[in-house]
Amino acid sequence: MTFTPSLRRPLRWLVAGLLLTSPALSQTPAKPQPTSPAPATKPPVAKPGAAVPTKPQPASAAPAKSQPAKPQPAKPKPTAVPPAEAGVRYRSGKTQLDQGNYAAALAQLEPLAQPTARFARAADAAYLAAVANARLKQWPEAEQLLNLLRTEYPAYPNMPDALFLQAQVSFEQEDFDTALKTLTQLPADKLVAEREAMKATYLPRIKERNTWQRNLRRYPDDATLARAYADHLIAGGAFTDADRPQLDELIAKFSLDPARYTPRPRPVSVKKTSYNVAVLLPFELADPSWQTQRKNQFVTDLYAGLRLAQDSLQRAGRPIQLFAYDTGADTLTLKQTLALPELAGMDMLIGPVYKSGAKLLSRYAREHQIVCVNPLSQDGDLVLDNQWHYLFAPSSATQGRVAAQFALNAFGAGRPGLVLYEDSKDDADFAAAYKTTFEEQGGKISALRRFNPDVDESLAAAFAGPELAASSHVVVVSDNRRIGPYALRLVQQQPAATRPGVLAPGSWLDNPRLDVSQLNGPATYFIQPKYYDEQALGFRRFRQLYLQRQHLPPSVFASQGFELLLYFGNVLFQYGPAFQTGLSSAPQATGAIFEGESYPGGAHDNQVVPIVKLSGLEYQVMR
Repeated sequence: MTFTPSLRRPLRWLVAGLLLTSPALSQTPAKPQPTSPAPATKPPVAKPGAAVPTKPQPASAAPAKSQPAKPQPAKPKPTAVPPAEAGVRYRSGKTQLDQGNYAAALAQLEPLAQPTARFARAADAAYLAAVANARLKQWPEAEQLLNLLRTEYPAYPNMPDALFLQAQVSFEQEDFDTALKTLTQLPADKLVAEREAMKATYLPRIKERNTWQRNLRRYPDDATLARAYADHLIAGGAFTDADRPQLDELIAKFSLDPARYTPRPRPVSVKKTSYNVAVLLPFELADPSWQTQRKNQFVTDLYAGLRLAQDSLQRAGRPIQLFAYDTGADTLTLKQTLALPELAGMDMLIGPVYKSGAKLLSRYAREHQIVCVNPLSQDGDLVLDNQWHYLFAPSSATQGRVAAQFALNAFGAGRPGLVLYEDSKDDADFAAAYKTTFEEQGGKISALRRFNPDVDESLAAAFAGPELAASSHVVVVSDNRRIGPYALRLVQQQPAATRPGVLAPGSWLDNPRLDVSQLNGPATYFIQPKYYDEQALGFRRFRQLYLQRQHLPPSVFASQGFELLLYFGNVLFQYGPAFQTGLSSAPQATGAIFEGESYPGGAHDNQVVPIVKLSGLEYQVMR
């Protein structure tokens, strides 16, 4: 959930489904802009449990010597903004903010917030500029303005609102210690319900046990913190026998429901001679139109790959029964499918492909203690604190972490790096993980900039400034086809002696707007989780079998389906259906098609992330 500061009196916060109010700044409220909801369209609903046909149809400088001090001319004092002009800018900034033009609002308000502007309402301007940065999710910039507000204008009458926003900014940057400390600085009678709702929203994001324990010691009487930790232990699957005394103490002290916070028995994995696997995918069989069939070709290919892996496992003496369910394109059909009693008896679940359905199936897997594997998603939040849910692909955050480790070796830490990323959740997760890992290991990132690939001004602003020329490398995180040519052209315009390297998504290799000469740069690398060698024996054998059955070459989705079931099918026979413990200590497996699979130390997304380089016309995997 995202907390959104309001711009008008009263200040409003939409938290956990409740509309909560508090005092705000503005003396002249602006009318809210009307919004028109888009008409809902109801997609066709297929019957739950509909089987899929066996054969899918194709579709540092030296110190200077000290010199005698010379008299310096007096520096002119900064000129204050004329009051009339400042007032016009302020009102314009507020209007832009109310209308959602946050960048324009910042341009008007941020200069007025500086003490040198000598503006009578500089404190208000600082707060509103921080709100605009928060709306843009520019958390470090918002934090700087709030620090300015607290330092230069400590008597600001609406300081509780500023403190509340600063807590949110710290939470968003995963600085949980500072966020909780900031909330304690609020007056006891201010924003009571709002601060508890904020904690309930953000505290579940804590992953480190040390962070939990440190804050439980600092705030021993915080019921929301205690409840969030109990949920982390039980619902999140982090409970161990050593946690029992502390959990009992929290239940007694805060009157928590003992039934809810009683740990479930550890899963016992009993090996079988055969396993049942449910495949829940949006085949949309109820709609035979060519448009739907074409749109869903990737689903058909994925399932065809699963079926081929089933045959390979059968020949190896490891029988697996596949049960396909058409979940349609809406969550209603999926809910109906999950209500089928036979689903609770499955040994493993595969699917779905849409995010809304993935959350439902993740909850079902945890409640029924059945391992679920998402075949395509790269969203690490889906498997957060759920020991029964896995991603077959590396999450975006894992890709960012591995790429940063590679970049430190490839580019060094002498010059900073520059990270530019598209305005999407997966790309933002990659960029944040990259920056954190790179800086934790001694490197520096000069800038972390978000851009909209479809807005020329946004794109130009991301690449503007001296950071590109001063960087050892630039990381560009976007699959948009116009970004590759744009970025490589700007990089290749830099002097050859100091030209930065490039780290980009593997999708650029398939961009028809890029030619080999552009992709063949000496320090140009690509993050390619789906890399496979077309000349490798494993892929050639798979391709031959697929052609025999489907009469067309396999797509990457067919390859993913085949690899997924072949890997997790073997895991089932090796460790049984509750294979979490065994999988966490298993060595990296060599993939039949792809580079491999690895889930060490309790990881729930694949940790194998190939990084490749184009050398001539051949791909070279960087080791």
